[in-house]
Amino acid sequence: MSATAVGVYTHVHSYNFVTNQLLNSVKEIVRMSGLDPAKMSGQWASLELGIHTWLADGDLESVYLEIYNSRTDKLVRRWDFDISYSKSGDGSFWQDPDDIRYHIEKAGLNPANCDYEILTTTAPGRRNVAGWSRCSPRSTDGFVKQSIGTTIGAGGISSGTSYWREK
Repeated sequence: MSATAVGVYTHVHSYNFVTNQLLNSVKEIVRMSGLDPAKMSGQWASLELGIHTWLADGDLESVYLEIYNSRTDKLVRRWDFDISYSKSGDGSFWQDPDDIRYHIEKAGLNPANCDYEILTTTAPGRRNVAGWSRCSPRSTDGFVKQSIGTTIGAGGISSGTSYWREK
């Protein structure tokens, strides 16, 4: 009975930790890219509910931060957080914000006429969550994906991070 309680407790904290670190990483990218994080702050409760729910269900596949030209609706840059689930884990909770910051600076961005959206990909049959709707990401044609590596980990959940830049 005790092992079950510890396992459930660890999983709940893993979902909370990964949700918070994903959203904080996205907010840091928005801020360091010269965009306004106030838009994200106004959506925080809905973002948190969706990501946490789908993590706990094992249905969250990816979180995307799309930065696009608000006049043309064309993609300018995209940041991907790809989720991996494992039955095993060493129980540690960690994040590598320095690696993300380095790549934000490397990627650069002129925010003139730019806006952003946060999207997710989820497994088929996932639960509906208030404030979320189905949509399609913008095309990455003409872009190349740059992998950063694993930047968030907790229990058996991790996030591989990458960004798309123009070729």
